[in-house]
Formats: sequence, structure tokens, C-alpha cells
Amino acid sequence: MFTGLIEETGTVCEVCRNGNASFIRIAAEKVLEGTKVGDSIAVNGVCLTVTEHDGKIFRADVMNETLSRSSLGTLKQGSKVDLERAMSAEGRFGGHIVSGHIDGTGTVSNIKQDGIAVRYTISADEKLLRYIVEKGSVTLDGISLTVAAVTDTDFTVSVIPHTAEQTILPYKKAGDIINIETDIIGKYVEKLLRPAEPKKSGVTMEQLMKNGFI
Repeated sequence: MFTGLIEETGTVCEVCRNGNASFIRIAAEKVLEGTKVGDSIAVNGVCLTVTEHDGKIFRADVMNETLSRSSLGTLKQGSKVDLERAMSAEGRFGGHIVSGHIDGTGTVSNIKQDGIAVRYTISADEKLLRYIVEKGSVTLDGISLTVAAVTDTDFTVSVIPHTAEQTILPYKKAGDIINIETDIIGKYVEKLLRPAEPKKSGVTMEQLMKNGFI
């Protein structure tokens, strides 16, 4: 589990697509402190498992489906990425519950200065927007943000200078793809409220006739 509070930005050293053996190498410092092979690091909001590291660069295997269904597929050597280690038991819960399993991607459609903050508008599919509510939480490229506004086609977040300084958001421009993870609580509530499908009894007309009921 993650919190959406980015610990540092890393730099992509290599992205390898090789059949079923795709992997990514990222240069980092802070997130590798105390990290062991097998630990999880969220890269732009995607939970990846560290398969090797030397204290300066780590490698993580990436499924081809992950590359094609997330913004990780747009990465190349030199790209900056948001990094966060999995939350420790004694850590402070400063963001919100982030699983590291993105729900889909959106497109940055507008970037506008708003006083000291910057407002980013993200176009997204209706199936994602249904879980995004004004003043609720959303994760963009691994960053926990508060939703400022929502329409039928997009939503807007307002980013304070500190968040911008600690993340890759300043590198974003209109047209860029961004990973979206909606608030997991909303998805659980929706499933709990969904009417249960009626169970099949397993009784057939043939069984009824055989046992003398018809």
C-alpha cells in the first residue's frame, strides 16, 4: 500500500521491451535506502517489484500489458518518474489509500496558472470519472491530489508549489498521458451496494418429474 506522497523523482536509465521479458532501470537515491530485492516501489503510480539494485539504480520487471495500459509505455531514457516506497507500518498516513494498481489513463488537456497554484485539467473516460468526486481524492502518476472540479468529460486538480517541486508535474504538457487511480473506497462501496445476482437452485424439471413432484 502507498500514500501518494512522492519521496523523490528518479531518472529512467533504460526501458527494455523484449517479448515477455520487459524491464525498466531507474536511477534513484532515497527510495533505495533500506530497500531489498522483492520490495515494492510505485513508479508513476504503478506498483513494481525491485528485482535488483546497487544503491543507485534499480531494475523492475514490467509486463507488456502494463507498458501498454499505463504511461510507463511512453517512458524513454532520461524520462523523469515519481517514486514512492510501499508504506511502512510505522509511517505517517499523510495522503490517502493508494494501491499502486491504476484504473486507467487520462490526457492532460489544460494547464493554467492560478495564483501560487497550477490547475491541471485531465480528460478521462466516463468509467473513470464516475469514481471521481469534487473535493475527493485521486492519484495522478502516483501523486495524491484533491479534486477541484469535475465535468462529464474531465476533472481538475489544483497543485501547490511544494507538490510541484517534489514531483514530475512541472514536466507535463497538454496532450501528455497520465496514470489515474481512483479512490478505492468508492469502488468498494459501489460493489457492496450492487444487487446480488440470484443464485441458481440447481433444480430441473427432470429432477422434479423423477421424484414425483410433477
